[in-house]
Amino acid sequence: MKFKPFVQKNRVFCLFAALALLLVLAAVFAPVVTGGVSPEDAVLKDALQPPGAGHIFGTDKLGRDIFARVIYGARTSLAAAFSVVLIIFALGTALGVAAGSFGGWADAVIMRIADLMVSFPGMVFAMAVAGVMGASVRNAVIAVSLVSWTKYARLARSLTLKIRSLDYVSAAVVTGSKTSCILTRYILPNVIPTLAVTAAADIGGMMLELAGLSFLGFGAKAPTPEWGLMLNEGRQFIQSAPWMMIYPGAALFVVVAVFNLLGDALRDLLDPRDV
Repeated sequence: MKFKPFVQKNRVFCLFAALALLLVLAAVFAPVVTGGVSPEDAVLKDALQPPGAGHIFGTDKLGRDIFARVIYGARTSLAAAFSVVLIIFALGTALGVAAGSFGGWADAVIMRIADLMVSFPGMVFAMAVAGVMGASVRNAVIAVSLVSWTKYARLARSLTLKIRSLDYVSAAVVTGSKTSCILTRYILPNVIPTLAVTAAADIGGMMLELAGLSFLGFGAKAPTPEWGLMLNEGRQFIQSAPWMMIYPGAALFVVVAVFNLLGDALRDLLDPRDV
């Protein structure tokens, strides 16, 4: 596939893919973007300075540079969101394909566990898990993963059942193909693309859930630069120093919007009706 015709045909996807890449690069090269300013260096004499030449996003109550904390916060938020999506994608796909392929008791056990997880409000259950395990980014990732894999398992199961009913899969079974061969050659290649699109669209949502846990005190702990935690720290200064909430909130909004729109564009790109 030639690059230029692809870009001309899929301009929306290429635009948001480029924006997402820029956000990831900004997080990876945070020391370069911030000019070497540490997000954890506290200078109390500079506390609560408004945005200006010295600190373009201002400073917080401890005199830490908010611009540096926002950029380094992208590392924490993106890494945590990608980790959650990777975990629930792998776990949900494996369990869903197993349930749809083997049926019987395996299907019953996996789906009943999924029903049990869905019966609880997701955010409340994640808060309970994170509260028991202790506040940290790692525990927040585990908590959100435990309540989010069920969607992927259900989708993978339904796709597997649909693919198993197709004629070419039935022919493979009749001719004596092994189960492992059917899974790797026919089922997984047809299941993974749909789930990958779902995963891309879920990055923004997972980021919001993780930020929500940190905002409520169940995620990142100080002095870790994380957008949800920064919003929590800035809420008591919303009138006297609103920039403490404005900039991390704007960063969260922009990143979530970019990844949501990227997921929608990827779905349109891979839509078989457009082929």
